[in-house]
Amino acid sequence: MSIPADDPERTLTIANADMPGVQHLGLVGDTYTVLITGAQTAGKYTLIEMRVPSCGGPGPHRHDFEENFTILEGEIEFTFRGETHVVKAGSTVNIPANAPHFFTNRSDDARMLCMCTPAGQEDFFAEVGTKLASKTDKPAQMSPGEMAAWAKRAAELAPNYRTEILGKK
Repeated sequence: MSIPADDPERTLTIANADMPGVQHLGLVGDTYTVLITGAQTAGKYTLIEMRVPSCGGPGPHRHDFEENFTILEGEIEFTFRGETHVVKAGSTVNIPANAPHFFTNRSDDARMLCMCTPAGQEDFFAEVGTKLASKTDKPAQMSPGEMAAWAKRAAELAPNYRTEILGKK
């Protein structure tokens, strides 16, 4: 087997959450910063920094791509196929494709990196999220009615991004 030739069309990517042009998104009370997009990796993966407030995190869902989390700060409780696992800073978790899961921050504030392979999840987040000015901005609090409308829209759009929303925590 030979290694393919270098593709000079692909360039070096340097990611920093404070760089101009980086996309910051508010989702379900969390702040997600898209550090590396699928466009920058030829669709191979996306890398997202997630800032999750206490008790924050998405509801149960699943998708047909791998999702890898590296906990940088805090303590996250992952529920994977109905079983909970508490994961502390310095650890990495891989969620296999198609497995039902969700996570909840069990500390004051948590920060983690999320890599999705292949890419595409960043596009779903951009469609259902709210644009924020910086990595430390927090999304506006939603009323119960606004949250219900958002959840309905996210569930309707999810299949377009190979994702299935499974309900509430």
